[in-house]
Amino acid sequence: MKAEYGADGGMDGTEAELSDSLKTFGVVLKALREESGLTQEEFAPRVQYSAGYIAKIEQGKRFPPTDLSTRARDVLGPVAHKVLTAAAKSLTRRAGLASWFRHWAGIEEEAISLYAYEGRAIPGLLQPETYIRAIFDRRLPPLSEEQIERQVAARLDRQQLFTTRPNTAFSFVIEQCILTRRMGGREVTRDVIDRLLQEGTRRNVEIQVMPSVQEDHSGIDGQMYLAETPANEWIGYTEGQRSSSLISASKDASVMLQRYGKLRSQALDCRATVDLLQQMRGAL
Repeated sequence: MKAEYGADGGMDGTEAELSDSLKTFGVVLKALREESGLTQEEFAPRVQYSAGYIAKIEQGKRFPPTDLSTRARDVLGPVAHKVLTAAAKSLTRRAGLASWFRHWAGIEEEAISLYAYEGRAIPGLLQPETYIRAIFDRRLPPLSEEQIERQVAARLDRQQLFTTRPNTAFSFVIEQCILTRRMGGREVTRDVIDRLLQEGTRRNVEIQVMPSVQEDHSGIDGQMYLAETPANEWIGYTEGQRSSSLISASKDASVMLQRYGKLRSQALDCRATVDLLQQMRGAL
């Protein structure tokens, strides 16, 4: 199965155990759904998720949302609710970096708004394949060729969100220093800039560069990701060294949203960003 661990995440010792547990949860959910005589297409809207998201949960490719068992109670019955709740608790006990991101990946797939601020690396959704490979080629401890190919395939698969979610509003604020660092070399940096210019032409995608010199800067606490759910609730996600946090408390998510809004006003606007990117590409 494919695995995906965030903008710059890696694997940890719980991954194999967690993968097996996710598959088991998926099998249980599928059996309960089929016992009720429902297809994925019939079940998904009744629990207010997409059929594609439910399919990935059943395949063990996505961490189930915390409220899935509750939403399924009226659809599958009280016994199914108890079974799913118990299975979800088992997953929680195994939770680590991978589980946090799998949960976030599911939130991404359902979000109606997705915001990202990055000062370390190009956001995963915007990374061209050459840049992805440059990241994993330099991973420590080193990855095997098989692990690299799995990570690359997973990240490219995740980028299909731009196609599958045309009504989602995407916003990215990226520090200029990420580009001037030239991660992977000149050719890779050209690919990155070309990708940013290309994705920035989509009507639902806004890309802004934060200039290297900016005396008023609200991103001092580091990178942040924000998603607005179909229920118009905001959820945040942050990453560090082999750690990550899903921020669901409305008060904390509100703080992140305020900071992100300020960052957008401090960064170059979209037209100025295109001008800068074209200038930087010409200088390579």
